[in-house]
Amino acid sequence: MSMPLLLFPDLALILIGALLYRLTDWGDAFWSGLEKLVYYVLFPTLLFASIMRTRFALAETAPFVATGLAALATGIALGFLARPVLQPQPRQFASGVQCAFRFNSYIALALASRVGGEAGLALIAVMVGFAVPIANIVAVWPLARHANAGVLSEMARNPLILATASGLACNFAGLSLPEPVAMTMSRLGQAALALGLLAVGAGLRFGSIHGARAFAVWITAVKLAAMPAAVLGVGTLLALPAGPMRMAMLFAAMPTATSSYVLANRMGGDGQLVAWLVSVSTLASIVTMPLWLTLVAG
Repeated sequence: MSMPLLLFPDLALILIGALLYRLTDWGDAFWSGLEKLVYYVLFPTLLFASIMRTRFALAETAPFVATGLAALATGIALGFLARPVLQPQPRQFASGVQCAFRFNSYIALALASRVGGEAGLALIAVMVGFAVPIANIVAVWPLARHANAGVLSEMARNPLILATASGLACNFAGLSLPEPVAMTMSRLGQAALALGLLAVGAGLRFGSIHGARAFAVWITAVKLAAMPAAVLGVGTLLALPAGPMRMAMLFAAMPTATSSYVLANRMGGDGQLVAWLVSVSTLASIVTMPLWLTLVAG
């Protein structure tokens, strides 16, 4: 099956979410509540359970993780380079720079098993475990500085970081969940994938970005072009096998995280700019993601 057809069912959920938001009268409160449910409950549960049950074979996964983290570092470096090059307004930069390197874990986890099977899902879980704390710390730092908030206190309250840290701690301690608890968390995780993709679609917003067009184009190009290109280069250099290479590319080709909008709004940033960046990168990734994955589909 071709890559676009393989990705179609999950990407279609994003478009269904956009249609439901525009064709129903459920109201913003419904969709806001759904997003909070996914962000604070369902997705952290999925992340914790996925990381906890993944067995880390660092000797085998190290080149894969190194490739993904190289792409993440590329996104961070080029995102922050926009400040001296384009000189955006401080509030716009603090809010929007996170969209150059943060990734939509909802879509990544939803597509991982479809593209790479159970092994692919495990690899993405490992990558999420390493990348989420880094991406979230770097994302919160400029916003916290702009809002004069404490970076450490923001980290301590972030549900994704808490889920990742606790999942890794339980994994390395050799703990396991009782079967009824594991099954309950599995059900919650299944709900997170479908509802998360619907929430992504419902959150698509397009409006004025107040003179930040060059900055927005730069950030979107870094996320959808520079990060995947970094995987292609580093993965080839490290001779990644086809399966891990596809998963590394899937990680790098993700659109930016919808939670970027929540974070910017909650910390007094430019939520409208971030909503635009999230929307554009999500829609554009429907085209760019299959193209990048086709390059490594061998």
